[in-house]
Amino acid sequence: MTQPTHASGSTSHQLAREPSGAPLRDPGDRPAQILGPDGVLAGAPGWVTPGLTRDLYRWMRLTRRLDAEAFALQRHGELGIWAQSLGQEAAQVGSVTALRPADYVFPSYREHAACLVRGVSPSQILAQWRGVSGCGWDPAARHLHAYTVVLGAHLPHATGYAMGVQRDGTDEVVTAYFGDGASSQGDANEAFNWAATCSAPVLFFCQNNQYAISTPASLQMRTPIHHRAAGFGLRSFLVDGNDVLAVHEVTREAVRHIRSGGGPAFVEAVTYRMGAHTSSDDPTRYRDQAESDAWQAKDPLSRVEKLLEAQGWWDQGFRTALDAECEALAVEVRSAVRGFGPVELDGLFDQVYARRTALLSSEKAAYADLVAGFLDEEVDDDGGPPDSLAGQARTARAFGVGVGR
Repeated sequence: MTQPTHASGSTSHQLAREPSGAPLRDPGDRPAQILGPDGVLAGAPGWVTPGLTRDLYRWMRLTRRLDAEAFALQRHGELGIWAQSLGQEAAQVGSVTALRPADYVFPSYREHAACLVRGVSPSQILAQWRGVSGCGWDPAARHLHAYTVVLGAHLPHATGYAMGVQRDGTDEVVTAYFGDGASSQGDANEAFNWAATCSAPVLFFCQNNQYAISTPASLQMRTPIHHRAAGFGLRSFLVDGNDVLAVHEVTREAVRHIRSGGGPAFVEAVTYRMGAHTSSDDPTRYRDQAESDAWQAKDPLSRVEKLLEAQGWWDQGFRTALDAECEALAVEVRSAVRGFGPVELDGLFDQVYARRTALLSSEKAAYADLVAGFLDEEVDDDGGPPDSLAGQARTARAFGVGVGR
């Protein structure tokens, strides 16, 4: 792994400290950290309360359980694919909880924690991964855009949305999540420059999880990502992405900067994708176990558990209640996914444009005829029409359309 080690003239905040709590000689030369892997706080930040710490930990635990259940469902053939957030819970929970509910969020495709915190249910998240919905929730109601699977494509969207907010005269802050791989996309660089020149109220939150699928960060770039953002004129921050408390405070500072009219900001959260890129990937082919073990020791959840235990900030009642909440979430996930109906593709034709064109009407009719043809040829074990994803997938392949399998 390549740690950003260069100082950035625009990276300056009071959180960057040595493990002892002493200020760093150069605040930009290492990620800001408050809670070390050993569970020890650097200094005694007055805002780190037992209630806040338990709340952040709770969201991380729920996210990890969702992640584990969804991965297991994919292995059972209930989901076509799944992108794990394992290891990145602190980066997401720490940041999204620093926003106001009205601040609009543009996720990429791994921001399951951000969704849960925003009130999206596990079944709504998985509806998209199952393929039964283009977006399982109402983006306007949650102030949370649909997942964007195309790498970096949502960053210009977020910038444009922020320019609209700017013209509305509100103090809303727009936040876009993405990874280190997406930062190399042309869309990302165009969004950075456009946001900077227009002083758009947007926060670019990069989770540097060290790999763009199988390419390590050391091979992706020669300049730390937050330095690159500073080159575009963005106020940039570097933070330990496995330290939920540091992420929370750094994000609050970045948001304060934006909301006060200071222009866009960029946060690089240094974290690690403990799982595979997706359930279709085998990370053992491109990284060794020693590296994974080293990052396992920095697990974002275990360091908070050590803090809660050392400070006496949790008790058996809290742990029992949270275990029960996680179990209930798992039951809900399994029940919801197995209860989803067949993948319906005909709705796609109604969602391309505000008004359907003649060509789309023709294609929708052709699709209906094709599906009817399959129904004539095939029945399920119960004698009914084929409601399996496999049957839908055959239809989809005939159209060259993907389906949740």
